[in-house]
Amino acid sequence: MALKKLVFKPGINREVTRYTNEGGWYECDKVRFRQGYPEKIGGWERISPSTYLGTCRSLWAWTTLGSVGLVGVGTNLKFYIEQGGVYNDITPIRETTAAGDVTFSATTGDATLTVTDTGHGARENDFVTFSGAVSLGGDITADVLNQEYQITTVIDADTYEVEAAVAANASDTGNGGVSVVGAYQIRTGEAFEVPLTGWSGGSWSSGVWGTGGVSTEGIRLWSQFNFGEDLVFGPRGGAIFYWDATSGITARAVYLSSLSGASDVPTSQNVLLVSDINRFVFAFGTNDIGSATVDPMLIRWSDQEDATNWTPAATNQAGSLRLSRGTEIVAAKQARQEVLVWTNSSVYSLQYIGAPGVWGAQIVGDNISIISQNAVAYANGAAFWMGQDKFYMYDGRVQTIQCDVRRYIFNDINHLQFDQVCTGTNEAFHEVWWFYCSRNSTVNDRYVVFNYMEGTWYYGTIGRTAWLDSGLRDYPLAATHSNNLVNHESGTDDNETGTPVAISATITSGQFDIDDGDRFAFIWRIMPDVTFDGSTASNPAATMTLLPLANSGSGYNNPYSEGGSASGSVTRTATVPVEQFTGQVNTRVRGRQMSLKMESADLGVQWQLGSPRVDMRPDGRR
Repeated sequence: MALKKLVFKPGINREVTRYTNEGGWYECDKVRFRQGYPEKIGGWERISPSTYLGTCRSLWAWTTLGSVGLVGVGTNLKFYIEQGGVYNDITPIRETTAAGDVTFSATTGDATLTVTDTGHGARENDFVTFSGAVSLGGDITADVLNQEYQITTVIDADTYEVEAAVAANASDTGNGGVSVVGAYQIRTGEAFEVPLTGWSGGSWSSGVWGTGGVSTEGIRLWSQFNFGEDLVFGPRGGAIFYWDATSGITARAVYLSSLSGASDVPTSQNVLLVSDINRFVFAFGTNDIGSATVDPMLIRWSDQEDATNWTPAATNQAGSLRLSRGTEIVAAKQARQEVLVWTNSSVYSLQYIGAPGVWGAQIVGDNISIISQNAVAYANGAAFWMGQDKFYMYDGRVQTIQCDVRRYIFNDINHLQFDQVCTGTNEAFHEVWWFYCSRNSTVNDRYVVFNYMEGTWYYGTIGRTAWLDSGLRDYPLAATHSNNLVNHESGTDDNETGTPVAISATITSGQFDIDDGDRFAFIWRIMPDVTFDGSTASNPAATMTLLPLANSGSGYNNPYSEGGSASGSVTRTATVPVEQFTGQVNTRVRGRQMSLKMESADLGVQWQLGSPRVDMRPDGRR
């Protein structure tokens, strides 16, 4: 019997059974396809040992007029600007008290300080910075008090608690003096959606009595765009803020409405965008002029080249319009000569038409869904997004993307954590990545990738909360659960912590007939076709496993591994090491069908699999 060349279709297909997917790939992790062949993805490494507070949901890169590269980093607790690996806290101040409005009290032997400030308006996890305080009389000195604190417990509308660095002693009986000032940062948000419990937690008759329903409190999501060298940003459901680059990298952002000449600036918005065309600032899902009520379908924009003027007049181009399809605006994206706007049921195209209308809207897609504000990516002249049960694209018309892993993804996604879904492009490899929470997870722990040039899909397990393509940087940038940023496609390993760890990459084919699927065949050698280009290990190696089966469909008791079942069993497997110069490997396996598995878990290894060949001979029918 001659050598049999194993050639597989590119991409992963989980829409059919393993045997039906003969000639294709069935499952993978940390593997991509290039020119139709699988290879291990590139590694990642942290940009610096520094970390930020909270879970990052937004990244935006731009440069100043002095060619200084900056990245805006929005988390559920803070807002930072990263420069040179340092995270500079520019979180705006919500309120600053008058001198003497804040007082302290302490209990001997306890580091907990009780702070009294009538109508403080803060909640747990908010940040406040005290200044002007004097010693309470003992170990709670002025230096201990005059710093930033995170509120640990809100007792009532007038009092809360913080934790000092030292415990009070019997001499700490003062109140901090009459000059204490408290500067409260804007309120923090949730890291993930928290189901509400108790009375009124859900709709009438939903859930168990007294435990609430499925209502949730939304997570903190940010919109941010540069306005020249400055930055315009804001949280969903919050105000609009402005950071002036000339004020310095450590200067805090301020309310846009506080700037000189500000007029009718929206007090609340759900999505922000700065258009590339004539530079307008857009607020989507916002309040109308003279109203404090948010209209989730209303769009307002500032005057051209003026982020502060939102009052429509004959002498400017500020204005507004209201969309009609859907109940809320979910996302917006700058596209080619248009701004795309997603409601929860439709897609609109905003185009600049000049005075007096300024911007006009037309519907380009209806009866669609979008899973989150950050689920849209734009690449290769098209927008790609994740819906609640399928994937879509828009390249002049809205269409559903054929997805070979659709059932696998949407059967294993946490429906209560849709807002955590984030996406980004990796244009060096023609990819769009989506990160999401698996069914039993409350943090992003999985990803799915669409290669729009080859039309292939693949997936795996990586936890990322925000993504930014290379663009102005050397590598794609991603936010991790370790509260730092990492450069992707850098090196071959996981260097998130500063100590390289091997990336475990694997891919397994569907089941295919060894000969004609009737007779058993004995496989006595395999000729791997593997390259290790890009490896940094001196002797890079991977493992190739042959998984022969007595009958097709064996192993379906556990869909993620090849195991026995009543209908058949796995015969003896052959696991062989494949090194850089391996020409052939002797094996001893037999079966009617077989799957091929390729994997690696060593430092410094990069590989691409080609078309291996197996040598076999007939081995009977039983």
